Amino acid sequence: MTLRYYAAASAAAGVESETLEVPDGATLARALEAARAVARSPRPDAPGLEEVLRRCSYLVNETAARDPQRRLAEGDLVDVLPPFAGG
Repeated sequence: MTLRYYAAASAAAGVESETLEVPDGATLARALEAARAVARSPRPDAPGLEEVLRRCSYLVNETAARDPQRRLAEGDLVDVLPPFAGG
């Protein structure tokens, strides 16, 4: 599955996107746990990924995913969206 990070999430993750190996049927929560476990170099001025992920909303294949127990399949695309200000 692929995770795409936006704005503060990208800064905290240190990447704009990454591909993670998670078992077919793993949950969104498990995928985010795997993302937190990957070693990377965030921007020095960025908050930690753990902190940012708690405030984010998620899209799975361009559909809002509010349930952390939502099952994922191979090839799914998860967008990690931090809160945005403005309009």
